[in-house]
Amino acid sequence: MPSALSSLPLPSPFTGLWIPLVTPFRDSAVDFPALTRLVRQLRGTGITGFVVCGSTGEAAALDASEQLAVLDTVIAAADGLPVVMGVSGEHLPHTVARVRQLSARSAQPIAGLLVPAPSYIRPSQTGLLQWFSAIADASAVPILIYDIPYRTGSVLALQTLRTLAEHPQIVAIKDCSGDATKTQALIADGQLQVLSGEDTQIFSTMALGGAGAIAASAHVQTAAFAALLQHIEKGDLVQARRLWQPLLPLIQTTFEEPNPAPIKAMLAQQGWMTAELRAPMTVASAGLVRKLATLLQ
Repeated sequence: MPSALSSLPLPSPFTGLWIPLVTPFRDSAVDFPALTRLVRQLRGTGITGFVVCGSTGEAAALDASEQLAVLDTVIAAADGLPVVMGVSGEHLPHTVARVRQLSARSAQPIAGLLVPAPSYIRPSQTGLLQWFSAIADASAVPILIYDIPYRTGSVLALQTLRTLAEHPQIVAIKDCSGDATKTQALIADGQLQVLSGEDTQIFSTMALGGAGAIAASAHVQTAAFAALLQHIEKGDLVQARRLWQPLLPLIQTTFEEPNPAPIKAMLAQQGWMTAELRAPMTVASAGLVRKLATLLQ
């Protein structure tokens, strides 16, 4: 069990609203001008920062050089807002080498690394401790654990997370676990900053004392999402509910088809980019595009 001292909130920059950016494409290539325009449009909406090359950014469809180019583009356009980089893999030495490369960058520094469990392998809890500990040992920047079992196949047990939280470089968690009991326990512990990674759970996670959200659906109506978090943090739940209720249908519709196709469809409707994705991802269906257009009116 955590001690009384460990239950005190930790100082951390990983609070508020973070946007896990899509990666725009045009004619099969990364559309860097569109990415720059999108970041510049979002940076003044009350967000805390950006997450690059996560699942919403189709990182698995980008090669290593493309990922670095996307990262550099976002940092340049973010105008000082912090940027977190996603890192995933299955080969531990290769992943550690990538972490060292990214966290040692001085010309274009990053605020942290978002790291999931290795997919497909499904290691034991001991193996997961070894995975995250080795990565944290290699990193010169803070680590955010990405707890997303429906993508990785691995469930991070509460005690495993509590043990990992003792590492000085592991400071936060993007919570997509779907385990409300675990979420509440992590918030109560105060060892990790808990950010909601499931957009439908933003309100409940924040109301329970969560630190913030990494919200894909907040690519649109971003200022409303940012204001929502600010009102909850201040304890103004009446105004927060007024903001939340109209956002909920948008959030639910955004995830009716695989992410990020619906988000790209909305951004394309607004003229920010094409709706293009890389195979095997496919664009949103015509019916969903029409439904999203109605919600954006």
